[in-house]
Amino acid sequence: MTRHTLLVHAHPRTDSLTAQVADRLHARLKDEGGTVDVLDLYAEGFDPALRPEDEPDWENREKVYSPEVRAHMDRVLAADDIVVVFPVWWFTPPAVLKGWIDRVWNYGFAYGRSRPRLAGKRLLWLALMGGTPEEIERLGMTDALGLMLVTGISAFCGLPDASLRVLHGTELSGVPKELRPGRVADLLTEADRTLTEELLTTATATTTTAAAVTTTTATATATATEKTVENTVNEEPAR
Repeated sequence: MTRHTLLVHAHPRTDSLTAQVADRLHARLKDEGGTVDVLDLYAEGFDPALRPEDEPDWENREKVYSPEVRAHMDRVLAADDIVVVFPVWWFTPPAVLKGWIDRVWNYGFAYGRSRPRLAGKRLLWLALMGGTPEEIERLGMTDALGLMLVTGISAFCGLPDASLRVLHGTELSGVPKELRPGRVADLLTEADRTLTEELLTTATATTTTAAAVTTTTATATATATEKTVENTVNEEPAR
């Protein structure tokens, strides 16, 4: 079965490493036969500021949000998988990405219902960070980002099949210019491998199982969520 992916990325430069990683994943997903909706938050001019028309109304979960937000909600609902690629600045995702969550993953849509509307979707947070794994561990960033993205957002919105993975060493300013192409190639390969481990391998296994055995929708969903949620976190300068 063809899967549809919403590929979100957040970096102001189209030649950034973040953009290159997103492009690599886009190509890989298409090569696997899937369809992809690319959401470049900067290129699309998404406004991260939460204004009254998109503020949650705790007494009305049926509130009709702004046309821009409703259009983004439709894109989220249409996806089987969501992949979010971003650099980590000041120990957090870029403001435009946080604002996208604030405005779009809103009360009555992403949370606040007994039956979550986003249930069954798979979510991969792929963070780019300049530090080494040892530096990140020393700073406690894995736990901090995992609490925010995997627990505070994903699980809270009914997405238990979510993981946070990181590409380390993405700050290239300290790498000699003649070695940078090789370093970028290595990082793109790592990103490709991460996508395979987190989404593509699981999708293949689920498809094979479904072809061999007649299952109910509930059983298929349970199979897709058996994967252990990984709490590997990261952060990154803006390459």
